[in-house]
Parts: sequence; structure tokens; C-alpha cells
Amino acid sequence: MAPPLRQWMHYLTPGPVHHRLGLACLGVGHQEGRLPTVGPRTLNHHVAVVVTEGSGWFSHAGRPPVEVAAPAAIWLFPGVQHHYAPHAPGWSEWFVDFTGPAATAYQDLGFVDADTPVTPLTTAEPAVRAIGRIARACRRGSPYLEVETSAVVHEVLVALRRSRADEDPHGDPVLAGLARDACLPVSVAEHASRLGMPLADLRRAVRRLAGCSPKDYLLSIRLTRAKDLLATTDLPVAAVARRVGYADPAYFARLFTRRAGLPPSEFRAQQYRGFPAAPRGANLP
Repeated sequence: MAPPLRQWMHYLTPGPVHHRLGLACLGVGHQEGRLPTVGPRTLNHHVAVVVTEGSGWFSHAGRPPVEVAAPAAIWLFPGVQHHYAPHAPGWSEWFVDFTGPAATAYQDLGFVDADTPVTPLTTAEPAVRAIGRIARACRRGSPYLEVETSAVVHEVLVALRRSRADEDPHGDPVLAGLARDACLPVSVAEHASRLGMPLADLRRAVRRLAGCSPKDYLLSIRLTRAKDLLATTDLPVAAVARRVGYADPAYFARLFTRRAGLPPSEFRAQQYRGFPAAPRGANLP
């Protein structure tokens, strides 16, 4: 006998100002048992469906169905037709509906891949815990409900990224290697050589993992470290530039100003507190 169908769901109607938060939560729910087939249908927003038990199939954009086996995430995209259902005796799923410009950024950063909308997971627990917090907030009610639930959607997306079966729990070795050597005065091609991979492969990997080029990824790390030094030491700007891999302080200052929106000297004037620099990560809340 098939298990009984159990379900609950809550829906939200955030206003225009909530949409400006970047992500707006539109709904949350849980279903389990022999669920009816969904679709074919097309939505005008994103949905993350987290399958925690069972298996089934999923089709999108008219493509042949692919198998879904728990734990897995199914991504539904606005304007893309989708069609799916569990195999007997059913499955258990949690879902969160969301919309907003930040959804595109998460897609660009590789958290969501429109070409492979079924993502195998090593565990669904972190994402389900976050979705459960959205559900509890909806039941409890609050004048800040739309803000609170929208904030947790970000956590759901991060939890699903960390739980991907193809994600190293200790961080991707390519990005870790780039971060380790980011301040060495070497070219991107030399970084690829140090990592033992062709330059084209490095570019593809960083684009997939970080949503940017290796050059831009290295720049972000260098400028982040430069900000730490400017805010916590009295090293001259030229010395800070050398510490983060730039022999030409004028070139460093131009890069810093373009990315940070103000010159290094002004950043220091605003942020310097006169305390000695602590090891990275120390004393963080």
C-alpha cells in the first residue's frame, strides 16, 4: 500500500520594497508520499525542491527525463517548462519559492546551473533545516516576516551549494590553491602551471566555481588582504602593494580605487584603528 499523502505549505506576497532586498521568499512547503505528477507547467519565479527520500524523474525545457535519487535538489527556473514525479511508493520533498535579481547572481556564481537542474547532494539536512526556519517564521508570523524569510533563502542556496555531491567539503582545491598563492607576483598562466593544469582548464574551473575569471578572483583576494593591512597596520601604501603582489604602487592604487571606490589612503583614513594585525580569521565573531 502506498503511504498516505502528507503536505503543508505557506505562501507570501512580498511588496516592492522587499523585492529590492535581492531575493524575496514567495513560499515554502513540505510534501511526502505518492505525490501527483507536476506539470508540464511553467512558473514566473525560481523554486528549489529538495528531495530527501525516494526517487523519481524530472524533465525540463522539453528534454528527455533524467533520474532523481535522494538526496538531491531540483531547480525550477522562471519561463522554463518542467515536468516531474516520484517513482512508487513516493518521495519526500521540501521546497522554497523565491524571486529577485540576486537569483541571477547565484546562477552566475555557479550555485544554480540551468543546464543541469538536478543536483545530487551528499546530505539534505542543512538545507532542510533552513527551509524549516522559513516555515516556522511563517507559522509564527511577524511584522518582519518577508525580510526574515528572504534572508533565510540566501542560507538555503549556500547550504545546497556546500552539500553538492561534486563539492569538496573542505573547499575546491583549485580555488584553495589560487587563494594560497594569490599574492605571489606571478601571471595567471604561472598559477595554472603551479596547479598542474592547462590555462584553459583553470579558466573554466574558476568561472564554474566562482563566477569570474582567474584574474578577477585573484584581484579580489589581493584587495581583501590589502584592506586588512591598511586597516590594521601603519605600513606605507607602497609596502602594502608589495605585500599583496604589486611592485608598482601607482598601479595598485588604480586597481584598488576602481574596485573599492576610493584610494587606499582614503580607505585607511576611514578604517585604521591603530591595532596590530591579527592572524587572518582570529577573533572573528
